[in-house]
Amino acid sequence: MRLKKDFAVLAACLFISGVLMLLPTGYEGALQFRDAEKCKALVEEADNSRLIDTGLIRSGQQVCIVKILSGKFKGKELEGWNMLGGSLSQDKLFKAGDKVQAVIHYGDGEIGTEFFSVNLIDYYRLNGELILAIAFALFLIAFAGTTGLRSVFSFIITILVLWKILIPLYLNGVNPVLSGILVVGIMTFVILALVYGFDRRLVSSVSGSMLGILFAAFLSFMFTKVFHIHGAVMENSEALLYSGFQDLNLTQIFMASVFIGASGSVMDLSVDITSAVNEVVKSAKGKGIEISRKEAVRSGLAVARAAMGTMTTTLLLAYSGTCIALLMTFMAQGTPLYNILNNNVVSAEIINTIAGSFGLAMTAPLTAVIAGTVLTK
Repeated sequence: MRLKKDFAVLAACLFISGVLMLLPTGYEGALQFRDAEKCKALVEEADNSRLIDTGLIRSGQQVCIVKILSGKFKGKELEGWNMLGGSLSQDKLFKAGDKVQAVIHYGDGEIGTEFFSVNLIDYYRLNGELILAIAFALFLIAFAGTTGLRSVFSFIITILVLWKILIPLYLNGVNPVLSGILVVGIMTFVILALVYGFDRRLVSSVSGSMLGILFAAFLSFMFTKVFHIHGAVMENSEALLYSGFQDLNLTQIFMASVFIGASGSVMDLSVDITSAVNEVVKSAKGKGIEISRKEAVRSGLAVARAAMGTMTTTLLLAYSGTCIALLMTFMAQGTPLYNILNNNVVSAEIINTIAGSFGLAMTAPLTAVIAGTVLTK
C-alpha cells in the first residue's frame, strides 16, 4: 500500500513537472536573440591592448580568438569581443584557456560580413551548476529515500512555478500581491502534499502556513506605504522599466517579494509543529491514551516557542547577508546610525525582515492550535 502511494505521488510529480516545463511563458522569442546563436567557446588568445585603466575602473574592449565548442559554428575559430563598461560587478576579463558563453549574431550574413559578430557574454558556468544540482539531489535521495526524492521534485516544481507562472504574470501586469498570494498558496499546497500526502496533517500545515503568509502580506502592504518605500529599491528593477515594461507597479512587486521570501521558512515551521503534534498524538494512542485537544495544543505551543527563536534569526541573517556591503559602506563612511536606519534601502530590508519574522511568529501558535484541533479528532 505504501509503495503504491509513493509511486502515485512520484508519478504526479513527474506529470506536474512535465506540464510546467512545456508551458510557454510568452517571452521565449526575445528580439535580441532571434538571429543569434548562443554557444560555449574556448578562449585561445586574449588581446588587452584596447583596455583603459583609470584607478579601479577598467573600460574598453578585449579582443579574443575563440574556438566554438557547440552549436552550428562548432569547431570554427572566430574573433570575439568582450566589452568592459567600468563595472566591477558586471565586467569580466578573460584569459587563454577560459571557457566562456558567446552569442554569435549572424542574421542573413556569413562569417566575415558586416552582419556577423561574436560577443563574449560571461564565463561558462552551466556544467558546474549542473554538477552541483545533481550532487544535491543525490544527497537528498541517499539520505532520505523516497522522502528525499519528493523534496527534489518539490524543489524543481517551485522553480518551475516561479519561472513559468509567477514571473510571466508579473510581466503581464497582473496584480502582483494577489497573484503572489495565489501562486504561493498553490505551491504551499503542492509542496506540503508531497510531504504528507492527503491527510489531516496537510490540512493543519497548509492552514497554518497560509495564515502566516497572509499576515506577512498584510504587514508588507501596510508598512511599505507607511515607510514610503518605492519598489525601485529592488536590484535591477529600473532596468526592467527601461526594457519596455514602464507600466509595472514595482512597489506592489516589492510587497509581494516580502511574503514570497518568507513563505519557505513559514512552511518549514508549520511542518515542524504539525509533525511534532502528530507524533505526540500517535505516541499517546500507541500507549492506549486518548490525548485531549488542549494537551495537544499545549504540546504544539511548546514546540512553537522553541522553534520561533531560531527561525526568526534565520530570516534576519538571510536578509542582512544580502546588504552586508551596504552596511560596511555606511560604517566606513562614518554614517550615523540614525541616518542608516532611515535610509530607504535599509528600511526596505527592515520590512523584509520584520514582516517575514512576524509572519513566522504568527504561524507558530496558529499551526499549534490547528494541529491540536485537527489531529486529535
